Amino acid sequence: MDYRDAGVDIQAGRNLVSRIKQMVAETARPEVLGVLGGFNGLFQLPAGYLEPVLVSGTDGVGTKLKLAQAINQHHTIGIDLVAMCANDVLASGAEPLFFLDYLATSRLQPQQLEKVVAGIVQGCKLAGCTLLGGETAEMPGFYQPDEYDLAGFCVGIVEKRKLLTSDKVQVGDAVIGLASQGVHSNGFSLVRKIVAEGKNPTREQPGWDWQETPDLLGGRSLGEVLLTPTQIYVQPVLSALRSELDIHGIAHITGGGLPENGPRCLQADQSLSLNPDHWPVPPIFQWLAQAGAVSHADMFDTFNMGIGLIVIVPPSQAQQAVQWLSTHHIAAYEIGSVIAGNQSVVGLPE
Repeated sequence: MDYRDAGVDIQAGRNLVSRIKQMVAETARPEVLGVLGGFNGLFQLPAGYLEPVLVSGTDGVGTKLKLAQAINQHHTIGIDLVAMCANDVLASGAEPLFFLDYLATSRLQPQQLEKVVAGIVQGCKLAGCTLLGGETAEMPGFYQPDEYDLAGFCVGIVEKRKLLTSDKVQVGDAVIGLASQGVHSNGFSLVRKIVAEGKNPTREQPGWDWQETPDLLGGRSLGEVLLTPTQIYVQPVLSALRSELDIHGIAHITGGGLPENGPRCLQADQSLSLNPDHWPVPPIFQWLAQAGAVSHADMFDTFNMGIGLIVIVPPSQAQQAVQWLSTHHIAAYEIGSVIAGNQSVVGLPE
């Protein structure tokens, strides 16, 4: 017997690394040392920091992977992976420096996985970080045929005096909501249940196909809309942090929506008062609510509902922040304020 008899193709792994080397090299920052393929990735700290603080984040894409695999579209899921990690690092005011990925599958399919890595490379470019390395694991018998899983790891840097902590947030501050590109990478267990079992007026039996085009989506298919990658907010928000804007806090709106993630940048005696009428909700959320008969409260508890990141600024800078972000190609809205409370969110549907 040999390793291939057991289901592991070493040569396929070598071929994959060879195919992606050039793509990965395109993400290199000046601080990178060494070359791809070593036992580790080497990265020296950028010059000019007095008290550098390293900020780390790790995440995955969740069951959105099931959708990518179901419709055999793999070129954007890597962007989601980078976004979920890089946006978390950004919440401390940090600049992402480098990213590593972990990809596990039942059997290496180089063309499929090359598309996944191409998405990771694109995500790293959007976040301004280096794809420093990664691991590809072939695990026959652990995953179903043609399935793969992803995890990501991101490290950023920020000057200690510029680190965003809850201490900077004040009652009365304005909450600026940055638009999402749709569902992003959270809530897909519910999404998949709605697609599989939701009310479909064109059929006697419930359920939808990923290729169907509900009227609310303007001619786009469910698969296309739901695979829209997570917005990477790094470059415009880093520019805002370096501008005259006085940003007090940032929260990345992921699983648990605004009720769970909004308060994570607040002090213990503060809450958020939000007005859902102050921003447009993308049509995909309206479709999910209708097809799945999901209550407004459960929608807000599960999805981002059109707001992928919140930025907290002094009330005097609210309109300036909205205009500044809009000129940097991110739709932004003043959606509420910081009030006295207990790290909760008020004003959302119950």
